Amino acid sequence: MTDMAEATARLHALVAAAPTAQLAEAFAAAGHELSLVGGPVRDAFLDRPVTDLDFASSATPDEILAIVEPLAEATWDVGREFGTIAARIGAETIEITTYRADQYDGVSRKPQVAFGDALEDDLVRRDFTINAMALRVTPVRGGGAGADASPQLVDVGGGLEHLLQGVLDTPQAPERSFDDDPLRMMRAARFAAQLGFDVAPRVVEAMTALAPRIRDISAERVRDELTKLLLTARPVPGIRLLTDTGILDIVLPEVPALRLEADEHAHHKDVYEHSLTVLQQGIDLEGSRSPGAAPDLVSRLAGLLHDIGKPATRRIEGRTVTFHQHDLVGARLAKQRLKALRFDNDTVKAVARLVELHLRFYGYGEQAWTDSAVRRYVRDAGPLLERLHILTRSDVTTRNRRKAERLDFAYDDLERRIAELREQEEMDAVRPDLDGERIMAVLGIRPGREVGEAYRMLLEQRLEHGPLGEERAEAILREWWAARAVEL
Repeated sequence: MTDMAEATARLHALVAAAPTAQLAEAFAAAGHELSLVGGPVRDAFLDRPVTDLDFASSATPDEILAIVEPLAEATWDVGREFGTIAARIGAETIEITTYRADQYDGVSRKPQVAFGDALEDDLVRRDFTINAMALRVTPVRGGGAGADASPQLVDVGGGLEHLLQGVLDTPQAPERSFDDDPLRMMRAARFAAQLGFDVAPRVVEAMTALAPRIRDISAERVRDELTKLLLTARPVPGIRLLTDTGILDIVLPEVPALRLEADEHAHHKDVYEHSLTVLQQGIDLEGSRSPGAAPDLVSRLAGLLHDIGKPATRRIEGRTVTFHQHDLVGARLAKQRLKALRFDNDTVKAVARLVELHLRFYGYGEQAWTDSAVRRYVRDAGPLLERLHILTRSDVTTRNRRKAERLDFAYDDLERRIAELREQEEMDAVRPDLDGERIMAVLGIRPGREVGEAYRMLLEQRLEHGPLGEERAEAILREWWAARAVEL
């Protein structure tokens, strides 16, 4: 929380700057109220960059358009039926929404849209108190000629106090708020993680009681909210909250299932806690390896899901717990779950592939790999190589310092060898020494299955021995073709 004087100065600067000042003058002249709402007000107090300007107004959508069009380079409907009009004024894109007083039908989760008359009524129906503050930038409608025109903070639920306390709460009873839109329960987890806030006990209780209602929300909306959580800098507290309240059992059940029942004789690390640690360590590695890069959803999903095959493959053998082939099982489960959540195909394939490959490195430090093995590691990872580096390194959570240092040293060595081989052989584009056209010319054959077989054979030779040169590759191709003819 920033200093109050500094926050006030930031808010006043927002009001004085374009386009807020222009809009305030235009709406006041038309006899309508206008207020900055939600995120811009909250972020000014938190000393966070204000990236979006959202307004609420007493004007109807048609009236908003009439007021804004003379000021804007462009206007468009974000959702006129929901009361929202967007506009571009100068360098800023803004949204203005008519005061709302929606009612939900309790079945479809779609609101029965009703426009309201008062800013306070609009604010009280919002998700959390920290988002239910507004800065009124015009006089109150009907206030008369002497109405106060200075900006006024409107705080219906104690949002400012909650910001000071670092508490996430709802402006009305949380049961009512979550009944209006159950996705708000996931938003609670996201805001708690994003802001580092504690969630009010009554909110946690309501989330636990109403967790099954998350099934009423479309997979697409759930996916988008889960994505926003994972893209925060510290998503683990949010994931814990979703797990503890039972919501993740519905949204992403494979993760809570990692809390495997302990056996008094067999010992293994807590897979759930390990996975959360891997997720956060991977995020930290993202920042250190690629400073300034955008958060990587694929890497984060892979870190969270890399061990989800363990519950299905868990076997107790004496005093040892094994999880044979959990990488393959986990890849299949990850693909199924991400498809059910309507993630795009590229994300699904990339995450599943990383889960499948996450054990490939182990054993490198115990027995030196040949150059061929290193090439295959790079080939199998393909464009996911950097993400596989991050996942493999973050998967080391042992408290045994010597073991951790040994694994870290081994992976340093592997990355060094990859870099050397890439420089020598341009490994990013490993191809056979002969292309398809040359293969057909050497063998005197037409396009067909045999060309693909020859191509794959030469690729294996290339991976095994490095660059062959055209003359040697042709000799190997002819020997293979002759041997194949004898076999047939």
